Amino acid sequence: MSTEPSSSERRIEQDLMVIGEAVALEVVPASLGSRLLSGIIDYGTMLVGLVLSLATFSLAVENDYSMTTARLAAVLSLVVFTWLVGLPLLIESASNGRSLGRLVMGTRVVRDDGGSVRLRHSLVRVLLSVIEVWFTQGVLCLITCVATRRNKRLGDVLAGTYVIQERAAARRTAPVLMPPELAAWARQADIRGLPGHLALVVRTFLSRTTSFQPAVRAHLATELAAQVATCVSPPPPPRTHPERFLAAVLAERRDRELLMELQERQAEEETVPSLL
Repeated sequence: MSTEPSSSERRIEQDLMVIGEAVALEVVPASLGSRLLSGIIDYGTMLVGLVLSLATFSLAVENDYSMTTARLAAVLSLVVFTWLVGLPLLIESASNGRSLGRLVMGTRVVRDDGGSVRLRHSLVRVLLSVIEVWFTQGVLCLITCVATRRNKRLGDVLAGTYVIQERAAARRTAPVLMPPELAAWARQADIRGLPGHLALVVRTFLSRTTSFQPAVRAHLATELAAQVATCVSPPPPPRTHPERFLAAVLAERRDRELLMELQERQAEEETVPSLL
């Protein structure tokens, strides 16, 4: 028996390659140049604000002989902490991964699976920026951005985030709808084992099903459903269509993440003021 792939299998492999490229284009990592320019804007603004704040403070206490050394050190530390940690953390958390520089360059910070960053991700990134940007004058940041595949700096590597070119990924696709016959099953299913990269592939496939030939579409749906089924428990009802199964899992995952994000944002609103 010949082991050479048939023409239909070759077409499937080619379309699978297209899927891989489509995923890469769906969320485009920001270029090194974009990151450098947005960093110059952000950290330059912080530096100017810090210098002006310190100059204003020095003028205010110039003739204040009641200011002790301990109080002076405490106030200076608070001013530096506010500009280097407090404000960047507040801005990134409140703006869903954006900043002044990223707004200008059309970029945004996201998790490795494409989801929105949360307070813990922003906190790691901001704290590491003190070391890799301020203490090393950006040298460590530049080295890690050049060495990593998605132009990540050290804070991104440890936080599990990266910066995307948001304008390139701004194409809107129809939302994934929950199949009514699978709604009850999805609510009870355990989908926590579904990895983010697989969910991103499924979402891209579902948004572009009409662009595939019927045979290729059926093959991809079956293959993706088999992969997703290993991460979901219990399995869907018998004879469930693969695409409807994928849609149910993705819709339920989206709804659960939205609920979790709302709960975390409510907690962040109570936590962030205490950090400043």
